[in-house]
Amino acid sequence: MAVGAITEEVEIIKPRNDKREYRRVVLQNNLQVLLISDSETDKCAASMDVRVGSFSDPEGLEGLAHFLEHMLFYASEKYPLEDSYSKYISEHGGSTNAFTSSEDTNYYFDVNPDSFDEALDRFAQFFIKPLMSADATTREIKAVDSENQKNLLADAWRMNQLQKHLSSKDHPYHKFSTGNWDTLEIRPKQRGLDTRQELLQFYNEYYSANHMHLVIYTKDGLDKSESLVRSKFQEIRNTDRGCISFTGQPCDSEHLQILVKTVPIKQGHKLKFVWPITPGIRNYKEGPTRYLSHLIGHEGEGSLFYILKKLGWATSLSAGESSSTYDFSFFKVGIDLTDAGHAISETSFHYQDKIRPIDYVVDVALNMQFYPPKDWLVGSSLPSKFNPGLIQSALEELSPYRVRIFWESTKFEGLTDSKEPWYGTAYSKEQLTGSTIEQWIERARKEDLHLPDPNVFIPTDLSLKAVSEHINLPVLLRKTMYSRLWYKPDTSFSSPKAYVKIDFNCPFSGSSPESEVLTEIFTRLLMDYLNEYAYDAQVAGLYYGVSNADCGFQVTVVGYNDKLKILLETVIQRIANFEVNPERFSVIKELVTKEYQNLKFQQPYQQAMYYCSLILQDQTWPWTYGLEVLPRLDADSLVKFFPLMLSRTFLECYIAGNVEPNEAESMIQNVENVFFKSSNPISQALFASQFMTNRIVKLERGINYFYSAEGLNPSDENSALVHYIQVHQDDFKLNAKLQLFAVIAKQPAFHQLRSVEQLGYITILMQRNDSGVRGVQFIIQSSAKGPGQVDLRVESFLKMFETKLYELPSDEFKSNVNALIEMKLEKHKNLREESGFYWREISDGTLKFDRRECEVAALKQLTQQELIDFFNEYIKVGALQKKGLSIRVYGSAHSSEYKADNSQKTESNVVQIEDIYSFRRSRPLYGSFKGGFGHVKL
Repeated sequence: MAVGAITEEVEIIKPRNDKREYRRVVLQNNLQVLLISDSETDKCAASMDVRVGSFSDPEGLEGLAHFLEHMLFYASEKYPLEDSYSKYISEHGGSTNAFTSSEDTNYYFDVNPDSFDEALDRFAQFFIKPLMSADATTREIKAVDSENQKNLLADAWRMNQLQKHLSSKDHPYHKFSTGNWDTLEIRPKQRGLDTRQELLQFYNEYYSANHMHLVIYTKDGLDKSESLVRSKFQEIRNTDRGCISFTGQPCDSEHLQILVKTVPIKQGHKLKFVWPITPGIRNYKEGPTRYLSHLIGHEGEGSLFYILKKLGWATSLSAGESSSTYDFSFFKVGIDLTDAGHAISETSFHYQDKIRPIDYVVDVALNMQFYPPKDWLVGSSLPSKFNPGLIQSALEELSPYRVRIFWESTKFEGLTDSKEPWYGTAYSKEQLTGSTIEQWIERARKEDLHLPDPNVFIPTDLSLKAVSEHINLPVLLRKTMYSRLWYKPDTSFSSPKAYVKIDFNCPFSGSSPESEVLTEIFTRLLMDYLNEYAYDAQVAGLYYGVSNADCGFQVTVVGYNDKLKILLETVIQRIANFEVNPERFSVIKELVTKEYQNLKFQQPYQQAMYYCSLILQDQTWPWTYGLEVLPRLDADSLVKFFPLMLSRTFLECYIAGNVEPNEAESMIQNVENVFFKSSNPISQALFASQFMTNRIVKLERGINYFYSAEGLNPSDENSALVHYIQVHQDDFKLNAKLQLFAVIAKQPAFHQLRSVEQLGYITILMQRNDSGVRGVQFIIQSSAKGPGQVDLRVESFLKMFETKLYELPSDEFKSNVNALIEMKLEKHKNLREESGFYWREISDGTLKFDRRECEVAALKQLTQQELIDFFNEYIKVGALQKKGLSIRVYGSAHSSEYKADNSQKTESNVVQIEDIYSFRRSRPLYGSFKGGFGHVKL
């Protein structure tokens, strides 16, 4: 046993199918640690949860805790090179991040197992001797400000802060937590404060080992992990600081029994009912608020939502506890308005899917702050005591005389009298009178409400089917003129779950903007019709979805296989017997219209990515066309369109998991029978010329294209750039080179463009894959510079990186190759993740199910000179083979640059795209992998 650590034997409750080992350790400095040993893991991970958050921000230094979270990533005394921690993690196949909440700050990372020791040592220095230089402090305040700028026009952030604003000023819940340039730079200076000194003081005061909880997830045994933790984390100071608590309630009587009318950014109407309640954490064994969440949020027949939907008043409803601490909590019911049980918990816990180690350590580290050690894994997910008295007490707290109602609607524009100070949200507040509430109670409809019926979807057979161990990749199990079935049994997860996806390829669904919108409305209506019947399935862990696809629609069912076939057959029958309900059509049309209208409120970088896709993907319609045709569509339009849509179709199918081959074939045979084999068939097979294709525009070599657009939301100051470099069509060796370039360049790009130059909080370098056509893209959103200037900075970075690549030490090259290989060989964590990977191959038409192994083989053969040659040919600024496309979206802060940049004389190799559709018509297309159904043989 490791010397200098206290090891307490505590039986930690874990799922029955969990093979991992656990041990609780308390170091001499009072740091509590949970060790997790998983001999099968491909990644090691760690999470440190520090029991201090934004509630502890000093008055007048709002956002200091969040700012400190940013600063700890920079450097430490032991590792003084700026950004070396993130660089090391990135170069060794890992990722890292952190977040600040009201009472916690959580830091976490994952990395390849053979690099975990050094990564953990670098991570530990966050909490031992971090360096927070004056230069880095100033730069990172700009990053925090950029992060806040990104959120200013996001309704979720605005409404959350409004709820906080309308609370007691003496309670920390009232605070603004993100921070910005004003709170961290301007105001402190006006008061004679040095933000860096305040930062150091905050760190020294609150970052004490006795307020930290660490989770370590390794491949090694527990004894070795314990020794590692003791050696790395024993030096963290323990000041024996007392427990930080914030007693009292955030809402006084003046903040209850109120109606707040507020104006959102996006189109739509929402009602939120909020009650302060006793925190559920105090009674987590009994879980009283979970019963209320289930019953109030239920969507089956007899539920609150069922009645509101029948009246045509609502399109969604949610209920549950949120914004909770140990001292206070809120129960919230949210309703999207129109213009007009115990057995399940136990099964869900014991058969839960394995998730990524980095996500698991964060979840457990947060649990450690609240629950006793034996419940660190369980948390509140497994209520074990039924207590009607506690449920009744919780219900009584949801009194109409204690409610806070927030009504969001754009129709309140110009009718409000107040503004929230941090986000500028317009609102008005009124106190509800007792007589008003009494009238509401008297007029409430009660006759149609009743408790849910017994849930028929709760699985009873959790046995595992015999599988053919040799089927490690999907196989083509069945092929007819109507369908193609790919099948893969579960050979990895030993879970009683299955995954079914059926893609209805319907040529007529994508033939016009009208047909595309009607297909969208059809899928929404079908989900709407299914809701009362199938809601119980979701409660019981059996999930379904019907959604529109590139050309047609998809049916997905995933979860416990026991009752899956019943649900699938019902969904298929509902499609076959689909009828249009005019009232529900109007509701869904209104919902879809608002979603189209709200696309103009997307973040600028999302707009830039949308334009990039519109330019590259042939036969796609802009969303503005959909918005234009929507007013002309009515219920009769869908009545006429639906049979046409299904008149010709082909079914692309994938079934995986705890399903035998004959069961899989039977499922698809049943679907074929319904659509193609009846006396009056709904559908016919596709003609050879009707099979769907995915064609991508081929950019011209040696040309840098650019497309400019003004931001769609004039209130948004942020600009954005997508700098895309198109490279090749799917090829294992070229894929390996492109991916390796992205791995090596990712962290230097982030460091230079985000940390040093502070262009913007959103700074990303990532690969891009359009139906098998590969490339790389820089995505940057900035309020500091216009997109034309940002584009120049990207080119400047590529020139800087060119030197770095030429001078890259051979051991660093090999390290990056090995990191990428380990990432590729990382096993899928659960059936859903595995199925998503294989479905992408089917959807794109590439069908390279052994892609990862083939690309690993290519990587092992790749030399450093070959990577340099690849860079010089395809990526380097001015390369003759380079195919570039820059999408520039100009925010209001840079509107003057829009005309100036577009009127500038350009070099001969720079071409402006003025009309997207003319450009698409003028360019050749890559061949499509998709659509070759006739060439695949059994």
